[in-house]
Amino acid sequence: MADDRPFTSKLGDGSLALTFDDVLLLPGRSKVEPSAVGTLTQITERVMCTIPIISAAMDTVTEAKMAIAMAQAGGLGVIHKNMPVKIQAEMVQRAKRHESFIIRDVFTIPPDLSAGEAKRIMDERGISGIPVVDKENRLIGILTLRDLRFIDDPYLSVSELMTKDVVTVDDEISMEGARKLLQEHRIEKLPIINGEKRVTGLITVKDLEKRTEHAHATRDEDGHLVIAAAVGPFDKARAKALDRAGADIVFIDCAHAHNMNVVSSFKKIMKEVGCELVIGNIATAEAAEDLIAAGARTLKVGIGAGSICTTRVVAGIGVPQLQAIAAVADVAAENGAFVIADGGIRYSGDIAKALAAGADTVMLGHMLAGTGESPGDEVIIGGRRFKRYRGMGSLGAMKVSADRYFQDSSDSSKLVPEGVEGAVPFRGPVGDVIFQQMGGVKSAMGYVGAADIKEMKSVSRFVRISPHGTAESHPHDILITNEAPNYFTTDSVRHA
Repeated sequence: MADDRPFTSKLGDGSLALTFDDVLLLPGRSKVEPSAVGTLTQITERVMCTIPIISAAMDTVTEAKMAIAMAQAGGLGVIHKNMPVKIQAEMVQRAKRHESFIIRDVFTIPPDLSAGEAKRIMDERGISGIPVVDKENRLIGILTLRDLRFIDDPYLSVSELMTKDVVTVDDEISMEGARKLLQEHRIEKLPIINGEKRVTGLITVKDLEKRTEHAHATRDEDGHLVIAAAVGPFDKARAKALDRAGADIVFIDCAHAHNMNVVSSFKKIMKEVGCELVIGNIATAEAAEDLIAAGARTLKVGIGAGSICTTRVVAGIGVPQLQAIAAVADVAAENGAFVIADGGIRYSGDIAKALAAGADTVMLGHMLAGTGESPGDEVIIGGRRFKRYRGMGSLGAMKVSADRYFQDSSDSSKLVPEGVEGAVPFRGPVGDVIFQQMGGVKSAMGYVGAADIKEMKSVSRFVRISPHGTAESHPHDILITNEAPNYFTTDSVRHA
């Protein structure tokens, strides 16, 4: 007979919830070599990444530099929102312009501009050549640093210095065709013009080189890097501004997306922007059902799992992360939606477990905060290099913006933090960290016999382990003298 007492039934009808350290993946029959696995994965309906890693929308993790590096590596970076919307939009624009086959938003100058002003613009924008156009935007020349190299008079006009004999192409030019023309004429810029000689694009040697160097980068249809940015749960104006700035994905970011006011706001934002939307965070199947019913196609999962999050102890709220991923992924799979696992990941094996449990991608904060591309300040502690890292629910972050936690940042004395501030070891370039993490994931795929991430979800099996099993999983009965680039203990970080 079921227990119908009101309080004991609350505890009795729930199953034991598990997280990463509670389970291991079982090795299986396999013909898969780790070097041959495919890691292509879907983030949204229109965006695919070659690796299943996203950098967190945190003010000590992702700004333009990190977003560029993540996209170049084949992942995605989400530029945080703890800044004025104008600055965030400029970061999106800068990241989108960083590299592409064809630059569509071409900066041009008039012929009557002074050489000094043209040089200043080039220095500020970090560019070496600018098309010169008349009042009708028709190309009449190009000004390069080479044209300005030995000029002593800054008041000379651009028309006196520019190169007038310009090699141009039309929109039908291929990447290989552009490369041949640039080489043949020993030039670095190739303007694209239409039948009326109006400038519609620009191809540069630098961008072609970047495309070759980052062959597996996450790009849009025009060859630009895919860039994402975060907004608060009710900030429709910011979402529209980021959409106009060129963001491919806007993350509607809050601590509890299964708040029906947030769901209502999501519906309104969805009608106002053309870019794709991700909403989170959630941790239950019911939340996934409600958000998918509201039109969401990508869900971000994780409440209280992050290394800098205190929600579970401050509010007593949360779901162990692996259990939350599995619950949401079941609903997502039935509805053709996608899942981002956000939080709780300490090792590459945790990424593998998250994917096996149904996630399409994982979002990393702690692992990437210590890299050279993160915006956190560098500090020296005990003779070792660290970078500052804080939760978006920490007091410092909430003083800037607290809407993620449904609080008002105008009076800092009234804030109730749900996160902490600290430091993480400096880990070098983000590319090196991603290489190690993806190496572990590929190894896991080889062990379970999964040729791609879709198979990783279908063939993987878990086994529960005891606390002794967890202890056995880590190096033990040894003093580590040579640290590995993909393994560290909590104690070594705390006391380093």
